[in-house]
Amino acid sequence: MSTATDAATVAIVGPGAIGTTVAAALHQAGRTPLLCGRTPRSELILEDGERRITVPGPVRNDPGQIDGTVDIVFLAVKATQTEAAAGWLAALCGPDTVVCVLQNGVEQMEQVARHAPKSPNTSNSPGARIIPAVVWFPAQGQPDGSVRLRGEARLSLPDTQAAQVVAEALRGTLCAVDVTANFQTLAWRKLLQNAVAGLMALTHRRAGMFARPDIATLAIAYLQECLAVARAEGAQLDDETPEEILAKFQAAPADMGTSILADRQAGRPLEWDIRNGVIARRARAHGIATPISDIVVPLLAAASDGPG
Repeated sequence: MSTATDAATVAIVGPGAIGTTVAAALHQAGRTPLLCGRTPRSELILEDGERRITVPGPVRNDPGQIDGTVDIVFLAVKATQTEAAAGWLAALCGPDTVVCVLQNGVEQMEQVARHAPKSPNTSNSPGARIIPAVVWFPAQGQPDGSVRLRGEARLSLPDTQAAQVVAEALRGTLCAVDVTANFQTLAWRKLLQNAVAGLMALTHRRAGMFARPDIATLAIAYLQECLAVARAEGAQLDDETPEEILAKFQAAPADMGTSILADRQAGRPLEWDIRNGVIARRARAHGIATPISDIVVPLLAAASDGPG
């Protein structure tokens, strides 16, 4: 762990598209992080417009190789891989470590706390300070293993002391940080965006599909259903939110993908529950009907988990 006068020590767990982007931002600012993942690699590469940023490795693939805790852990594995990352959290986290969760959904705190090391003083409290983040940037893995950043990198964090630690670590980097008191609303807005992107996984199509009038009509109906649940959960979202989210997809490059589509095409498990299932679950708690979710969620679940 660093002292108060040192730069924070940082680890990235999960050097995929999101993790590579944050690692490159830190490295370019002279704060090269420790890299931890499933596959050994000698370096990470981010393509950002005309810039090519190479983050030196190695990528460690054994938590037993870690010889000390760090100040900040950016947990960038998929929600489906959180349990498998528990060994990294145990090796990297001390009682003052901040774990910034770079995952989709609105349940990051609960999901990660199950697998984070516990404080030695109590079996009920995590030994690290866990904060959720909303990731606003499109980053896509490339066939050669590099990552292409297709927009400005930005994170939103809740207004907490732990979030300030993360914001300071990323200050002056290519990844901007917004610390906001209205985090719940932003998190639900991003969840609506992620939920409707699930249609891409079902069709095996990229953003260009939202130019179809029939898909646009379906997307708006689904987003309006999700909006009702978000508001019941306390999110302060306007009536125009569904149209704004659809317009964002329609304005994107036609070949723009999304992580759930990439996972479907690669035959990997899908984050269907934390992106789509959560909306149906929360709706039932509020007595809200979700006829579109009742179709979309089982289809995504079957596409992810089978059988067949």
